[in-house]
Amino acid sequence: MINTKMFGEELKKMGFHFFSGVPCSFLKNLINYAINDCQYVAATNEGEAVAIAAGAYLAGEKPVVLMQNSGLTNAVSPLVSLNYPFRIPVLGFVSLRGEPGIPDEPQHELMGRITTKMLDLMEIKWEYLSADFEQAKNQLVRAHSYIERDQTFFFVVKKNTFEKEPLKDQKQRSNLNVLKVGKTKDDQLPTRIETLKRINSLKDNNTIQLATTGKTGRELYEIEDAPNNLYMVGSMGCVSSLGLGLALAKKDKDIVVIEGDGALLMRMGSLATNGYYAPKNMLHILLDNNTHDSTGGQSTVSHNVNFVDIAAACGYSKSIYVHNLEELESCIKDWKREKSLTFLYMKIAKGSKEGLGRPKMKPYEVKERLKVFLHD
Repeated sequence: MINTKMFGEELKKMGFHFFSGVPCSFLKNLINYAINDCQYVAATNEGEAVAIAAGAYLAGEKPVVLMQNSGLTNAVSPLVSLNYPFRIPVLGFVSLRGEPGIPDEPQHELMGRITTKMLDLMEIKWEYLSADFEQAKNQLVRAHSYIERDQTFFFVVKKNTFEKEPLKDQKQRSNLNVLKVGKTKDDQLPTRIETLKRINSLKDNNTIQLATTGKTGRELYEIEDAPNNLYMVGSMGCVSSLGLGLALAKKDKDIVVIEGDGALLMRMGSLATNGYYAPKNMLHILLDNNTHDSTGGQSTVSHNVNFVDIAAACGYSKSIYVHNLEELESCIKDWKREKSLTFLYMKIAKGSKEGLGRPKMKPYEVKERLKVFLHD
């Protein structure tokens, strides 16, 4: 078995200080080490953990994700449609529950057989982590070489690989909503592009804008292609998790996350994580047109959801219903003056700009440009 603390110190020597994940009994000792001695962000699901780690990477961290192999299925979307096209590497540790020939719960049987096949299909380099410390150190060197070439690498971890690492007492924070403003008048219902123009007009050289996948990113690109913009592709529902990782790791920048109703509905657990860690430098704007606009205008169920109440209940410091563009501008200016994790909800019109194009830059080129902006 590997001495967990010594293994963790080897990770630290290589620059791996930022961890995110979801617990697994096979990985509990490594997770305990990360909680005790590193920056650890507890995610509600494994895909969220991957997106949080990706945001931390943009800020200059070398992130680690930790998950059970059943949760690898939750992580597939960001791994293949965020990390792969943007060339954002993460170092992953995935447990091997359901290993063939070893008794386990029935729900792990199939995943035990296909875990490494899934990694192969996603074109992710991987190795079984050795239980011998010296061999494991050599494996870390190989893994690090892939990370340095912007390639994700995963270790598949078998039962009883890590020695016991007791979990220290954890201080539970409680972030309470201090301002909640609901609907009080009629909605203006501006178009998305009008709304994005207003948001974009308020950015400065300290602002990073993250636009969710689909028409939102494409319209922001058409308004102004700027080095402090990131136009998300794929990984639907992960944009605020990306923003969380970036905001936690880059506290000197203002992170503006622009979300759509369909995307947020897909991964609403992210609101709980955002509210718990509550970075003051993150503004989360939801533009709700009750529609999956990019796929033909099918209705979402957003009309039946009170997002302002949910964000407030999850611990966002401020959660505000915005009725028109003037209120939107005022709320953004207030956030810039009085930083706190803020959720702005605004209904917009259905539809998008006619003849809307797509970004000319490759996703990884957008990433590289943003990294330069972040570290200048």
